[in-house]
Amino acid sequence: TETHRIEALLKEDSEQAFTNARYGFIAGALRETFEENLKKQRNITEQIDPVVTNKYLGYPIFLLLMWLMFSGTFVLGAYPQAWIEAGVGWLGEWLGSIMADGPLKDLLIDGIIGGVGGVIVFLPNIMLLYLFIALMEDSGYMARAAFIMDKIMHKMGLHGKSFIPLIMGFGCTVPSIMASRTIESRNSRMITMLVNPLISCSARLPVYILLVGAFFPHYGGLVMLIIYMTGILLTVVMARIFKRFLFPEEDVPFVMELPPYRQPTAKSVVRHTWQKAKQYLQKMGGIILIASIIIWFLGYFPCHTESTDRMESVVAQAQAAGNEKQVAELTRRLKVAHQEDSYIGHIGKLIEPVLRPIGFDWRIGVSLLTGMAAKEVVVSTMGVLYSGDEQSSDLPDKLQAATRPDGTPSFSPLTAICLMFFVLIYFPCIATITAIKNESGSWKWGLFTILYTTTLAWIVTFLVKCVGEMI
Repeated sequence: TETHRIEALLKEDSEQAFTNARYGFIAGALRETFEENLKKQRNITEQIDPVVTNKYLGYPIFLLLMWLMFSGTFVLGAYPQAWIEAGVGWLGEWLGSIMADGPLKDLLIDGIIGGVGGVIVFLPNIMLLYLFIALMEDSGYMARAAFIMDKIMHKMGLHGKSFIPLIMGFGCTVPSIMASRTIESRNSRMITMLVNPLISCSARLPVYILLVGAFFPHYGGLVMLIIYMTGILLTVVMARIFKRFLFPEEDVPFVMELPPYRQPTAKSVVRHTWQKAKQYLQKMGGIILIASIIIWFLGYFPCHTESTDRMESVVAQAQAAGNEKQVAELTRRLKVAHQEDSYIGHIGKLIEPVLRPIGFDWRIGVSLLTGMAAKEVVVSTMGVLYSGDEQSSDLPDKLQAATRPDGTPSFSPLTAICLMFFVLIYFPCIATITAIKNESGSWKWGLFTILYTTTLAWIVTFLVKCVGEMI
């Protein structure tokens, strides 16, 4: 039959042959008659990606977005921060006017309000930081940032997949260390965990905002960008060192699918921001409140020592003589003497010799010591230890007015810069050390992190101090 003849000629099933012939005719007819006159419409992802992932433009755009994030955190947060500061100051003054003098009054005003109130004023800044991070994550830009940083990170000893855990470190170091589980190579995973504490987490932000607001109010965004970029630089340098001496390995190509750009939903951004704000507020009623009470207790007792009793008699004589200027100076010296003779003063004096070469006194030393529990505690400890000008209830003003026993200022712009660098680098919080131990399977790496970060912090701060004194 005709069907069998076709199958024998074409050496294929007749039904398949007819199908191929039909589609061949259709394709030929279209090629001869159809003219495509519509340009392909590129979606928004295809339009933006060639710019933000460009090998020349990608890095400046990334730095610009980081600067905008830090400037926005500082500038926009200044207004609600001032309102909260005023509220905290009013509460302290009101309690001071209705309560009788005594330990309870001092505990409430100097301990709880001075400590917890000194930290809670930074809640708007914390919320703004997480708001910006949520916007970049939900819009799809954060994946692009990982893509453009892959080449640099490989040169510095990190895998491209390390970028996401490191970026998470801007929020909190603990979940960022846990996120390093996604890195297949154990050596890359270990390097990422060990350098992650050098990425400045949000717990350090209150310290930066406090010092920037007190000593660099007109350069807040720039100073914070320098601090954060220093953390990133130290991260890649230490990663290179660790890869060279501790965890050598071959480079593994980084492959990831870039999600399309999308408009962040208000519900998602608000939920993410509120969750972080809620965690911050829970710290206020937890570790920061407890730490503030302990610091106040150690700084208040013993109430009377031989030197303070002698100083009080001198103050009484000056008051009787009506010499107000002398009374003010003697009262300042009395407060300093009382703090130095307290339990916390003795602890601070023990560590002061180690910190004196980098420009820190014993009160800064105690603040750094308590900051090992949580970095926000650095601010609450300062709120308790620095009395400063009694006419001011704001902690930045107290730091500017604080003096050493010889009458010289305790803080200067250089001291503030040095302290920010030290807080950036030194001992991560206890929760971070525990996370490193759990993820690495050994306390050895947790203790190693404590040792290398604190040593590096001292060295970097000393160099900054030396350079600052020469300028």
